[in-house]
Amino acid sequence: MKNVAMVMTIQDPASQRLTWNKPPLSVLVIKKVQDVSVIQPFIDLLSWLIFEKRMVVFVEASVLDDVQLKNNTYFNPVRDKLCTFKEGKDDLTDKIDFIICLGGDGTLLYASSLFQQSVPPVMAFHMGSLGFLAPFEFANFQGQVTSVLEGHVALTLRSRLRCIVVRKNSDSLDKKSHSGVLVLNEVVVDRGPSPYLSNIDLFLDGKHITTVQGDGLIVSTPTGSTAYAVAAGASMIHPSVPAIMVTPICPHSLSFRPIVVPAGVELKIMVSPDARSTAWVSFDGRHQQELKVGDSLKVTMSIYPVPSICAQDQISDWFDSLAECLHWNVRRKQRQFDEYSDLVHSSSNYTIDSHDRQMKIDS
Repeated sequence: MKNVAMVMTIQDPASQRLTWNKPPLSVLVIKKVQDVSVIQPFIDLLSWLIFEKRMVVFVEASVLDDVQLKNNTYFNPVRDKLCTFKEGKDDLTDKIDFIICLGGDGTLLYASSLFQQSVPPVMAFHMGSLGFLAPFEFANFQGQVTSVLEGHVALTLRSRLRCIVVRKNSDSLDKKSHSGVLVLNEVVVDRGPSPYLSNIDLFLDGKHITTVQGDGLIVSTPTGSTAYAVAAGASMIHPSVPAIMVTPICPHSLSFRPIVVPAGVELKIMVSPDARSTAWVSFDGRHQQELKVGDSLKVTMSIYPVPSICAQDQISDWFDSLAECLHWNVRRKQRQFDEYSDLVHSSSNYTIDSHDRQMKIDS
């Protein structure tokens, strides 16, 4: 093209790698709650980080009140050396160099919710029921964490959605989402406990696109495309693709299919004026609140993604998760042609022989 400014630059996801400007000194460790199997790995990891790596380790304050940890003699030498925080009260900005999650995908979603701006790199160990977002196995945690501390590991930048609730006849934003709630998977607008179909108007950059009649609507990131959205019939999108997915929930129309829109647009969702009931909105399954007629939800792509550390690379990790967690394209292999031919040939001979015997009996 003659105009160089019009040339599109396409970034190779493999170019996204973690390199430390200075050695990391602090780490936030998040464990899955109410899971006995995580207790000992959690203690082993804390002890190794504190006594072997000499790092400052943060945990949530409620962890110290865990009965299973209180009664564990191996936890006592670690307890007094931990730094704690409380969700919603303490600001972790600029205090954490990177995050380690022990559990399922819920631990990564929780880690994301703790940082409403820049997020430290996240290393997630699969110890939960799904683990789609957690590519690391805990068996060799020392070697894997050491590799991360040394840097030069692959990253997947998982985009987040910025969601703002604006109330009717009010110039101010909803108190709970004054600066916007950031979600990693999806924001869901549904009919809640109402027996009636939801009636939701959808706008794209100020233009009315459609009215959703059904159980509701899912607005998801590419990361969230393999969560609630795929269960509702959406396609799966690699997390490095800059896009927003809009998926209806049980639409009362055979032609309403999920759509993918550019990451730079603004979505506005409102309860239709002629709706029979209100709607309810939730953010990554949390902070559910009611949307009344005239209220609106604005959704844009956040400038603060979640840097997720890869066990291998961006492509291998994702396809491995598809195969292992969702059993994507898992089926019995088709028989080779020669085996199938032999089978048909044997079957044909058997049929002919049987027919011959039947003819002899009849004669």
